Amino acid sequence: MAMGGTATAAVPCFAATAVGSRRVRVRAQAAAPWAGGAEELVRSGAVRAVRPRDAAEAIAADGFRLLDVRPEWERARAAVRGSAHAPLFVGDDDMGPVTLLKKWVHLGYIGLWTGQSFTRMNDRFLDDVAAAVAGDGKDAKLLVACGEGLRSLIAVRMLYDDGYKNVAWLAGGFSKCVDGDFADVEGESKLQYATVGGVSYIFLQILLLLRVVK
Repeated sequence: MAMGGTATAAVPCFAATAVGSRRVRVRAQAAAPWAGGAEELVRSGAVRAVRPRDAAEAIAADGFRLLDVRPEWERARAAVRGSAHAPLFVGDDDMGPVTLLKKWVHLGYIGLWTGQSFTRMNDRFLDDVAAAVAGDGKDAKLLVACGEGLRSLIAVRMLYDDGYKNVAWLAGGFSKCVDGDFADVEGESKLQYATVGGVSYIFLQILLLLRVVK
């Protein structure tokens, strides 16, 4: 994933947060300055970390609404039916020489292999969230999710700072899901593979055909 063409190193951060009577060890891949201190929100319990296998309970019993912050092209491959959508990153349509150079480098190093488009931060993200949860306002209980858990961690920090205090984070993202974690999934791909594209997608299909992965 490209973050407006800026490269940052992911720093693994381990935090423990309570889920019911259990203690859950959470691996929060936070990249400063993008995630800002989101891992501290999880560590402190201000933001609840929810494992994919516990997401259905959080939605049905605790009243959380799933907020998908992936870009539209990932969501089109697979999405949880009825989830709210507000992309944190959107395609970068700038055709200036510097951006074109960045796009070329991105294509060679990332795009061809992963199928990920060159993106920029969605300037209207908070407005899009407000529209998606219209009626609930800042009291909305949001379970924020993306493909692998990093973009949603960034989104959690932004939402918390904007006044949303009933926020939860899908730990590890949809990539950590297994079949059945979310009952109603639409799209051509499995939810856990929706982020995979490009050459990686071809290899994935071969592995699925050979039953190396399920």
